[in-house]
Amino acid sequence: MNKKRSVDLIHGPILPALLSFAFPILLSNIFQQLYNTADVLIVGRFLGQDSLAAVGATTAIFDLIIGFTLGVGNGMGIVIARYYGARNFTKIKEAVAATWILGGLLSILVMLMGFVGLYPLLQYLDTPAEILPQSYQYISMIVTCVGVSFAYNLFAGLLRSIGDSLAALGFLIFSALVNVVLDLYFITQLHLGVQSAGLATIISQGLSAVLCFYYIRKSVPELLPQLKHFKWNKALYTDLLEQGLAMGLMSSIVSIGSVILQSSVNTFGAVIISAQTAARRIMAFALLPMTAISSAMTTFASQNLGAKRLDRIVQGLRIGSRLSMSWAGFVCIFLFFASPSLVSFLASSTDTYLVENGSLYLQISSVFYPILSLLLIYRNCLQGLGQKVLPLVSSFIELIGKIVFVVLIIPWAGYRGVILCEPLIWLAMTTQLYFSLFRHPLIKEGKAILAAKDNPSSIC
Repeated sequence: MNKKRSVDLIHGPILPALLSFAFPILLSNIFQQLYNTADVLIVGRFLGQDSLAAVGATTAIFDLIIGFTLGVGNGMGIVIARYYGARNFTKIKEAVAATWILGGLLSILVMLMGFVGLYPLLQYLDTPAEILPQSYQYISMIVTCVGVSFAYNLFAGLLRSIGDSLAALGFLIFSALVNVVLDLYFITQLHLGVQSAGLATIISQGLSAVLCFYYIRKSVPELLPQLKHFKWNKALYTDLLEQGLAMGLMSSIVSIGSVILQSSVNTFGAVIISAQTAARRIMAFALLPMTAISSAMTTFASQNLGAKRLDRIVQGLRIGSRLSMSWAGFVCIFLFFASPSLVSFLASSTDTYLVENGSLYLQISSVFYPILSLLLIYRNCLQGLGQKVLPLVSSFIELIGKIVFVVLIIPWAGYRGVILCEPLIWLAMTTQLYFSLFRHPLIKEGKAILAAKDNPSSIC
């Protein structure tokens, strides 16, 4: 086992372990944000406005696909992390073999659904006729080669499941850089058009998947299955599929809710759209540390569940919650003062109406960031405990809440309804997750163990 890269989440002080594991995830999230914008920036610069619009028109579909594959990879990684915590390497190899088979089957299913429904979906999303062919060329490349995205995310999820978030970061950075180079080469030298941006994404992820495989084979060969490990185990396949689909669907549902809310924002005109776009980009970066800490909590809980360290899960939950809330409080104060300057900079505008509305969005929503920080921690801890349905319920609450706001509240309250939409939904989601988590028998047992050690812990 590569001890230097893998963070020990089962033994020793919890705070340093969580920070060591979360920091590479934070950097990965930052590069993922940059990765997602590279195609748009390069296409707009070298192919023109129509090609830029063609790629931009597929953003919702792209997010659905990539979010689904990432969720499936992380979800299946939770199961592997549990076996890793128990140091059951036979089960790990069987689980890895099963993820390869399930990943292949899901890739074929998504690809077939794309062949049938991709063009009608673009039409349903009111993609302008003049850019529809280019939009289809770009996104069909991503869907046709979705197996590459599955492979990359499954390997990255495997690395994170054993505590090696640093290697996963390295391969993501490599993939992002290769994507930019290939974008530039295909577009400026080979003149392949807008579909080359999709091709560059697929090739870069494919190379990273291959490198992930060889890294695992060299550094942690005990994780790789042999032919004897490719066997039918109904309980294992069901666990992997349920956990993977639960997280994949959760990402997809969140994306669908965002599209629905955006459709309402679009009715307020170009200035509000620009204000909202700038504000949400700022929010996305502001929330990255909270997202990284909560992601680390998933693997932490899963490994310690496998190691039967329930008291340590409760301690980690308390520390992770305080750490995430501390960041949320800092960001809330920072955005209260810095929002006008940040919105003006990102929107490249000094329009008073635009800056005021973008700032108002950040200043009001950031007050609820501490609630959001707990939401992320609670949901990811439940996922780490092997729960599939309860975290998914929170995503449906979000989707239903956004539909209610779009249909009933925003037409009456205007843009302030948009601002309050997600914060009020966060309150409802956090309440549901709080009762789901702290009524969970494993958490109750962990608190009882701590009490028996005369080390009571209050995480409420």
